[in-house]
Amino acid sequence: MSRMELVAPCHFGLEAVLKREITDLGYEITGVEDGRVTFAGDERALCRANIFLRTAERVLLKVGKVRAVTFDELFEKIKALPWEDYIPADGKFWVAKASSIKSKLFSPSDIQSIVKKAMVERLKTIYGIEWFPETGAEYPVRISFMKDEALVCLDTSGLSLHKRGYRTMVSRAPIKETLAAALIMLTPWKKDRILVDPFCGSGTFPIEAAMMAANIAPGMNRSFTAEKWSNFLKRKYWYDAVDEANDLVDDTVETDIQGYDIDGEIIRAARQNAQDAGVEHLIHFQQRPVSELSHPKKYGFLISNPPYGERLEEKSALPALYREIGERFRSLDSWSMYLITAYEDAERDIGRKADKNRKVYNGMMKTYYYQFLGPKPPRRKAEE
Repeated sequence: MSRMELVAPCHFGLEAVLKREITDLGYEITGVEDGRVTFAGDERALCRANIFLRTAERVLLKVGKVRAVTFDELFEKIKALPWEDYIPADGKFWVAKASSIKSKLFSPSDIQSIVKKAMVERLKTIYGIEWFPETGAEYPVRISFMKDEALVCLDTSGLSLHKRGYRTMVSRAPIKETLAAALIMLTPWKKDRILVDPFCGSGTFPIEAAMMAANIAPGMNRSFTAEKWSNFLKRKYWYDAVDEANDLVDDTVETDIQGYDIDGEIIRAARQNAQDAGVEHLIHFQQRPVSELSHPKKYGFLISNPPYGERLEEKSALPALYREIGERFRSLDSWSMYLITAYEDAERDIGRKADKNRKVYNGMMKTYYYQFLGPKPPRRKAEE
């Protein structure tokens, strides 16, 4: 098996969570930058990373890193990369995405065009053919420039990894599954603790928590582009990774995970999504406004993505809503609360300064992850 470098992009500000996930899978971290973590592995690592990583947006296979300030230079350096190690003569290849930050070459469409031409020239020479049928497996390329240096990768995932396959019905402002998973991982919540999302929408926080509790790998029920790369990636590695994931599932686990929303239609969608994820029996969904939020037990967790006034007409309602959140939180004895929001006055209206506050980019929107920490529960005495 060959050693390769794999690159996992993630949400800006959550690199540490992804780094921990990769380390827990048993792989060596070789680099951490804004919005991505690079690690070393073999062909099995490529398959396992796609199936097991909860917080990565995709898994990229690094082909090379090149420095270029002119298109001629870019052409020659892309042409020098060993594309034949990855793409067979009938492979379908194209530059799916090009991005550029603080670089002389900044036009994505021109970068895409030059890279494709350089790949064709290289493979024409290697395979001794003038025309490529492109009838075989797909090999999408991604290239990202930063300060004139370009990272050149093949996309092994295809659809972004946040598309687990369970969320066919979404609320108006859904949070990505990968982001929800990362935010849960930033809390001390464990499967034997209470978790309530009072603004659950299509159910993403409760479903991701339930999947963690039952040890259900996020990529078990979807396919990946690299599954068809049989020229250098054995199908057996995918089967082995899925078998490993199946062996780890424990859906008999007992949980107290609840999701509420004021919209009954959305609650029905959340139930359907939970059913598609195989965790509907682990979550209690209910149509309920935040004003009725209560729980008799101590030491629970509120984890939520409340409204933050994306539409102008909603902004006027935010102060009252966040005051309500603060009141209901104060009524919950010994609980902790974690909120992701772009609403700047959240702490003021909640009536308490957050113990921790983390800046997180939700897409291009700057949001804050406010962490209001309750007391730790007393340690359970060991059974005699």
